[in-house]
Amino acid sequence: MIKIKEKMLRIFGRFWLPFKKASQSLTEKQIFWMLFFFVVCLTTLLIHNPFWHFQKSEYKEGDILRESIISPSDITFIDEKETEARREDARQKVKPIFVFEANKAETAVQNFKITLESIFEKAPKSPNVENSNIGSQSNLAENKNVNPFAKSKRNTASVTGAILTETEKVLTSRKFKNTEIEMVLSALRESADGYIYNDSDRQYLKNEVLVLDKQKPFQQSTQSLPETNWISLSQARERLKNKLYQIKSLSEKEKEAFYEIAEQFIQPSVSYDSDATNKALESATQSVAPVVISLKRQQKIASEGDYVNAEILSKIKAIENYTRSTRQWNHFFGLLMLLTALYWIAWKYIENRSPMLKIPLSTTNAFALFCSVIIVQVLINIISFQIANFTALQNVKAPLNDATVWAFACPFAFTSLSLVLLIDPRIALFSGTFASLLTGFIAPRPLEFVLYSVISSSIGVYGIRHYRSRSSLTTSGMFIGLANSATAIALIAYLQQPFILDTLLLSVCCAFLGGIVASAVTAVLLPLLESAFGILTDVKLLELSNAELPLLKQLAMRAPGTNQHSHVVGQLAEESCRAIGANGLLAKIGALYHDIGKTAAPEHFIENQRGKNPHDKLKPSQSAKIIVSHVTYGMKLAKEHKLPQVIADFIPQHHGTRTLHYFLQKAKSQASSPHEIDENDFRYPGPKPQTKEAAILMIADSCEAAARSLEEPTPENLRFIVTKIIDAILADNQLDECDLTLRELGIVRETIIKSLSAIYHPRIEYPGYVPPSKEESVMYQTSTLPKYSNPEEIPISKGGEIEEEAFEHHQKSAKQGK
Repeated sequence: MIKIKEKMLRIFGRFWLPFKKASQSLTEKQIFWMLFFFVVCLTTLLIHNPFWHFQKSEYKEGDILRESIISPSDITFIDEKETEARREDARQKVKPIFVFEANKAETAVQNFKITLESIFEKAPKSPNVENSNIGSQSNLAENKNVNPFAKSKRNTASVTGAILTETEKVLTSRKFKNTEIEMVLSALRESADGYIYNDSDRQYLKNEVLVLDKQKPFQQSTQSLPETNWISLSQARERLKNKLYQIKSLSEKEKEAFYEIAEQFIQPSVSYDSDATNKALESATQSVAPVVISLKRQQKIASEGDYVNAEILSKIKAIENYTRSTRQWNHFFGLLMLLTALYWIAWKYIENRSPMLKIPLSTTNAFALFCSVIIVQVLINIISFQIANFTALQNVKAPLNDATVWAFACPFAFTSLSLVLLIDPRIALFSGTFASLLTGFIAPRPLEFVLYSVISSSIGVYGIRHYRSRSSLTTSGMFIGLANSATAIALIAYLQQPFILDTLLLSVCCAFLGGIVASAVTAVLLPLLESAFGILTDVKLLELSNAELPLLKQLAMRAPGTNQHSHVVGQLAEESCRAIGANGLLAKIGALYHDIGKTAAPEHFIENQRGKNPHDKLKPSQSAKIIVSHVTYGMKLAKEHKLPQVIADFIPQHHGTRTLHYFLQKAKSQASSPHEIDENDFRYPGPKPQTKEAAILMIADSCEAAARSLEEPTPENLRFIVTKIIDAILADNQLDECDLTLRELGIVRETIIKSLSAIYHPRIEYPGYVPPSKEESVMYQTSTLPKYSNPEEIPISKGGEIEEEAFEHHQKSAKQGK
């Protein structure tokens, strides 16, 4: 299996290599426009493919037209089907030609007489018939059709001396009376007389046939119901047998013997003339002129609501033949130009979107996502309309035979519903309208379905407010379905169709189903679009907050202090983001993962320490390396566990490019010369916060650590340290690369102060509660984490970070004990 996979990769690499080399020589702009026209061409081919897209008429005779039919141009069309039908009708009117021979009965009698004469000549005794006059030489001479079997037997008898067969023995065993022979001859004459046809010619018999007399070739007659008035050869011979069996003077063996001799002389008197009939058919075919349909430009063929008859149907076929042959490529290139203009408008809309419209994608990726969803919507529409047409054709009773009603089930809201969850409501509304315009190129009733699609798409945008669970899509689908049902009823009223209960019920059911199907399709394809474009929806973010995920579980077990810190920072960041309209859920989830790198050495961070500080025994450079490494190690963990890039970006950006100020100063003080110390060894790798959410997380991270270090987290103390931290971050230019404004920064500051006050507010004393003494508090604090009674003493660096790890705990405790 591995060898097969490697072979496939090599083959794919051979095909991909030329494209890869070609793309390397192109600029990003050239690649973009190549992909742009690829999308336009793909959409055009999906809507109208000139190579295999032949739209066949859905109408048949007796149907009612759903739209008016107008000729697009001057059309001259030979209706091959109608022409062939008329020729076939002419061929059906051609009468089969038979040839009749009138003397067949007499010929049969004469041949039978000759045969009897030859048999009787073989008799060893006197003639078997009294005064026999069965035949004579003159009779034999006159008969040109002498039975060869009789001659053969006569010759055989003369040569061999009367060798008789069993049948001949029966006939020569006694003398037959003349009356008996006459009765046999009469039976033969009656049975061989009339119109007798061969059984194989029965297939050519019709209600009327044309009969030619062989002796009078220029005379012909028409025979009606030949199958009734004529008899077949088998019936004629059966009639002979019955007549012979009615001769009572003959024994059973004699009857059988006479029948065995006589039946061979009954032959068809009429025979099918295939050559003459084929010539008549060919002549009838050539006599039918081709059916030519001539239409003028803008000629109205029929109006909406008219019954479809044969004439209208042939004209509709003429227009279809014209459009798929003469104007097929014209239609394709016209559609290509229209779609190019529409896609260019969409590109410009996304490119020049309002600065207030913040989306989690670049402009190019947003347009790529837009194109992907539009192509999927076009495919869905094409398939849905084909299913609607197929379903309607399977039924003959209204309204089940109406494809328009079944088409209400098409999930038109997929585009807007997907993009409102992935990007933004404004782009989703624009995209839904764009997809609705394309629906007009596909739908059987363009105007009605464009309106229906626009309304359904708009409801899809505003019908879903928060996407915090997969069930919210189902709720939105039901809401869209209700709106679709109301729109379907409105369209029925607009089209002035009668309000029939069956039609209303089917329309409402199909329209409601359209909303459910739209939500179902969105639920299936949304995770694929999320992964393909790296977009995090609320549901995906909530899934990342699961405490059972390996990273979060490892963080909780190895660094419980950091885990608690992350949750509190997440709460602060979420509230602050909501206050300024940023993505609070994104900031909260980013906070849960921002310090996962501390799991490598959790005891080297203050929130996980219990009385001892490992940095007291380390050089400043070593301590700085360990602390900075939690960022690089966190990025490594994020990559290994395939965290979304948006979440992984919080790990380096929440520290920015700030320096470990106090470790740097400590290293300089211990060095013989300050110039020996490289400041980059004490700086985080960055980058600076790129988004509002990352900037707020940076602020919340430092503020939470400072508030945790306060002995008395009063609102005044909290305001002091929060203001000091924000000012320090601003002074260090850490917020230069994000779009957080000063007004928003002020709102963030007040929100953090309010949230910290709620988290760290003092507990209410209850009766019997004895608070610990100051000495006991100091003892407790020195055994866990030191607390600062004066907020000015909290070690806040120039970059606004709390670096308690840089201070020895026993020194800090001594200061607090004084």
